[in-house]
Amino acid sequence: MTTTHQSLQGRTALVTGATSGIGRAAANQLAREGAEVIVHGRDPQRGEDVVAEIVQAGGQAHFVAADLSDPTDVRRLADEAGAVDVLVNNAGFSWFGPTADLDVATYDALFDSNVRAPYFLVAALAPRMAANGGGSIINVASMAGSVGLAGAAAYGGTKATLAAMTRSWAAEFSPRGVRVNAVAPGPVYTAADPERIEALGATTPLGRAAQAEEIAQVITFLATPAAGYITGATIAADGGRTAV
Repeated sequence: MTTTHQSLQGRTALVTGATSGIGRAAANQLAREGAEVIVHGRDPQRGEDVVAEIVQAGGQAHFVAADLSDPTDVRRLADEAGAVDVLVNNAGFSWFGPTADLDVATYDALFDSNVRAPYFLVAALAPRMAANGGGSIINVASMAGSVGLAGAAAYGGTKATLAAMTRSWAAEFSPRGVRVNAVAPGPVYTAADPERIEALGATTPLGRAAQAEEIAQVITFLATPAAGYITGATIAADGGRTAV
């Protein structure tokens, strides 16, 4: 789904949670499309590793550290990012377990990271995009937001909320040229809980989990002019898990 030329040349993309997994893969692919990438994360060393990867491949990138659980840091990240053309709201975390085992602090942290941070990044950056003639926002949701997974009530709630916000933001900002979409991955091979990912992958029609690069290709497509007539959509990239 990636394009064959640098369709994002001259554009700036902010990718949150870009030091590992889907975010890292998206940062690399957006850079290959010609975007100058702002790599966000909390760990400066990991961030600089991603920047070095991009630069060694001929791309442009720099790192900005921020703790998205802190509203002040969210605002600072938006201010340091300035006028971006592409925003990928990827940062977040998951928690799986019995509903009765989730403590209030972790519940709050889930919604702060997965809902509040993208909300206020969009609030800060989407009006700037509109003032500059347009842009693209891609929110990383999850199949957990649309199917019932035991132990994922709170996490799935955050991702369903993100998909709902995507639709509302499309209605609000797309008349001014800002496309807003979401990608809803299924299980993705990452360093976290490989046995769970393997088991979930086996439940999909394709019979496997995705590689992070496969999700990044969908994100990159939505960022480019090739997706110019797509807004308000949540694209399932889940091996068919939510289709059948």
